[in-house]
Amino acid sequence: MRYEIKGEPLPVLIAYLDAGESMMCQKGAMSWMTPNMTMSTGTGGIGKAFGKMFSGESMFQNTYTAQGGPGMIAFAASVPGSIIPFDISQGDMIVQKGGYLASEMSVEFSIAFQKKIGAGFFGGEGFIMQRLHGNGMAFAEIDGYVVQYDLQAGQEMIIDTGYLAAMSGTCTMDFRKVGGIGNSLFGGEGFFNTVVTGPGKIYLQTMPKNQLAASLSIVNT
Repeated sequence: MRYEIKGEPLPVLIAYLDAGESMMCQKGAMSWMTPNMTMSTGTGGIGKAFGKMFSGESMFQNTYTAQGGPGMIAFAASVPGSIIPFDISQGDMIVQKGGYLASEMSVEFSIAFQKKIGAGFFGGEGFIMQRLHGNGMAFAEIDGYVVQYDLQAGQEMIIDTGYLAAMSGTCTMDFRKVGGIGNSLFGGEGFFNTVVTGPGKIYLQTMPKNQLAASLSIVNT
């Protein structure tokens, strides 16, 4: 498989498949394709289906296969932002709910529970995220522009709610209370921040969907 990503801040992933090659994607992610691409829909098994559902994805996934020769298929982002490629053979990736866009067939899915319950309830990123593992390329949607940091072992980054888009499977997540009751009530940052600790890469997004929705609602009032 070859691919290219075009068009930020309204990006599209264009994949070029050899005959017999397949890609899977989130339900409804396909934007356009050549006529020889055929589609099949399934769950990938009960365990995977519930794993997708609890991590913010559809229980069903579509598989597209190039028949009789090379094929092309495109997957456009659902909101303005970025599409980021991950080589899963280099290590697991943990992705925000709804962040998965498409992948090669050798990529597998599972639920990524936060080891510390507080990180899920108070950290703002959700108790359940999605772990991508196995081999091959996977592609995730990032809301807004993406900023990447490579954290060393023990190095921390404090992140406001919703801005963590993805991280290496080697990173850990916890939460930290915002100091001072006045800061929590009137500072506009809430009561808790997410704390991610390395080693590993983190991918931060500049315009989470909830922030975009809030900004649009203010404009419309």
